[in-house]
Amino acid sequence: MQTSVTPTHCPYCALQCGMNLTLVPDGDGGSVVEVTERADFPVNRGALCGKGRTAPALLSSRVRLTSPLIRRDGELRPAGWDEALDRIAEGLSRTRMEHGPDACGVFGGGGLTNEKAYTLGKFARVALGTSQIDYNGRFCMSSAAAGGIKAFGLDRGLPFPLEDIPRTGCVVLVGSNLAETMPPALRYLTELKENGGTLIVIDPRRTRTAEQADLHLAPRPGTDLALALGLLHLVVAEGRTDEAYIQERTSGWEEARAAAMAHWPEYVERITGVSVPQLRETVRMFCEPESAMVLTARGPEQQSKGTDTVGAWINLCLATGRAGRPFSGYGCLTGQGNGQGGREHGQKADQLPGYRKLDDPAARRHVAEVWGVDPDSLPGPGRSAYELLDAMGTDIRSLLVMASNPVVSAPRAAHVEERLRSLDFLAVADVVLSETAALADVVLPVTQWAEETGTTTNLEGRVLLRKQAITPPEGIRSDLYVMRELAARLGVEKGFPTDPEEVFEELRRASAGGAADYSGITYRRLAEENGVFWPCPAEEPGGPTGVAAGAGAPAGAGGVHPGTPRLFLDRFATPDGRARFVAVNHRPPAEEPDEEYPVLLTTGRVVSQYQSGAQTRRVDELNAAAPGPFVELHPRLAERLGVAEGEPLAVVSRRGRAVAPARITTAIRADTVFMPFHWPGEGRANTLTNPALDPVSRMPEFKACAVRVERVAGRGGR
Repeated sequence: MQTSVTPTHCPYCALQCGMNLTLVPDGDGGSVVEVTERADFPVNRGALCGKGRTAPALLSSRVRLTSPLIRRDGELRPAGWDEALDRIAEGLSRTRMEHGPDACGVFGGGGLTNEKAYTLGKFARVALGTSQIDYNGRFCMSSAAAGGIKAFGLDRGLPFPLEDIPRTGCVVLVGSNLAETMPPALRYLTELKENGGTLIVIDPRRTRTAEQADLHLAPRPGTDLALALGLLHLVVAEGRTDEAYIQERTSGWEEARAAAMAHWPEYVERITGVSVPQLRETVRMFCEPESAMVLTARGPEQQSKGTDTVGAWINLCLATGRAGRPFSGYGCLTGQGNGQGGREHGQKADQLPGYRKLDDPAARRHVAEVWGVDPDSLPGPGRSAYELLDAMGTDIRSLLVMASNPVVSAPRAAHVEERLRSLDFLAVADVVLSETAALADVVLPVTQWAEETGTTTNLEGRVLLRKQAITPPEGIRSDLYVMRELAARLGVEKGFPTDPEEVFEELRRASAGGAADYSGITYRRLAEENGVFWPCPAEEPGGPTGVAAGAGAPAGAGGVHPGTPRLFLDRFATPDGRARFVAVNHRPPAEEPDEEYPVLLTTGRVVSQYQSGAQTRRVDELNAAAPGPFVELHPRLAERLGVAEGEPLAVVSRRGRAVAPARITTAIRADTVFMPFHWPGEGRANTLTNPALDPVSRMPEFKACAVRVERVAGRGGR
């Protein structure tokens, strides 16, 4: 057997790092899969984190599902594919007949390829006829998306490629621990500093990323909005606004300025805990260079006011002329592998392919024509992710889950688990037997990244081609196969192809003319060009363009659009081409500490685990590095509790109780504790978190809730 090499991309975060998969003979007539460097891909230039290096471990039958499972006599037992698919179709059909189509729910994932996310949205609306579909990406960057659309008329995580970051003068990184969540991207910040630029990190914890900063601000969790407003106040007071830019390229400045001026520095210092001298130094470092960027992540976004918080940081960029100019702007660091593409093509509750709005009659007509259905047959917008999960067992009686594990990842997780158990019928399609799959009536084993071809869209808006490298084991089927077979059993015989490229060709037509226009992108181009940035209108001269206003990308030779690495250089994607300031005011988290719950909890990730941990917790090397949950607390709080390093510690909120070993460090504020959210069981951080929703994005408030911390009787302690 010859060694073969397939260029592809990592299955984890939104960097979508390039890698080669090499099939090496094992000496017994078979082969083993090894990850090798792929230096030609510009995002990571060959670098990989531990998760990427160990990704082939998930291909082992030792850790994955290998057969459909059906619950019999209370136990999940192996079954054949036809029986399992018949059982799912029967459960969904019974619910539709007894309670109507909207009693069927569909819950997707930000790790699904564009082809699968697109088909899942089509399956829900055409085969099931339900409006009740959303996905776990709602928990990722929905607030940044909403804020970007308000300000710029368009949502793309980064409006510029990562390669621009080292060429700016200053980066303000808000609520991101890049060194642990996206380790290969840390080089861009290192290169920034080597080039003479400065880095400001804003995080309640002194993380590995914050240690790289020229200036670290540690605000109280849930106060990022006040911090941004205080900085804008100082920009105005110190005469650092770019008045010509404001007049030429924006609207709404007077109202936004008036709101910011109510947040004077001493007031902001009291709210955030960030000193006035630090506020002034931040403004100086941000405003003195010719160019600067603000990059946000889950810290400011996973709040019940996340959309307004993002809007306040965008206001800071606009007031200083730092958007739609070279090496300047606001960007969001998307989290999940296909978090960007996953919300562009229809698995979100209010959207159709191409980032079209479901309640737009023209959008409905366009997509319905591609799908060959009556526009009036398409249901309207449905519930957002947490609202959908909260309605299980009452309004929603059956649920199909693909590539998501809400038992661990959803806020108020014990309640969500209870709601899942109350369903009449639950089906899950996944690679592994996750905590959610373990509750299902039917579980389907599906192909994963190395066993299938498909596209993803990384945090830059770069559409990428993942190539199949190996044949899936016997008994495994693709998600596209699952949806075709279920649609046929539900009476829709056509329109659900299983070939990914055929699906992508339909996606191109469905997205044409939309905000996220993929119509000029083909598998051939993706393979030859190392990805293509959207918007990229149709190849054919005179075809539908749909280029977002201000995309700044001229047509290529022969009418082939080159894609759009940099947005907004000419104008923004609003009707008048101007960016819009949004007047916002500080408000506290939905839960403030009190006598019963005097401490704030914030949550996040560690470098060796990913999301709900359903996959990474099955990799020995990663588990050895990060074997379980912990509670990070300041020495002063530890002394008050009488707890020592490693002792079990209980964290209690109004929603439940979690127990994990204490990790004592001065890297966290004394009024705050931190827990990573990758584990189930008694250490499940999301048992505690607050489902209070942002009124626009419907993002839950993962990043701040009131808790009390206490020693665990009878389990160690001094």
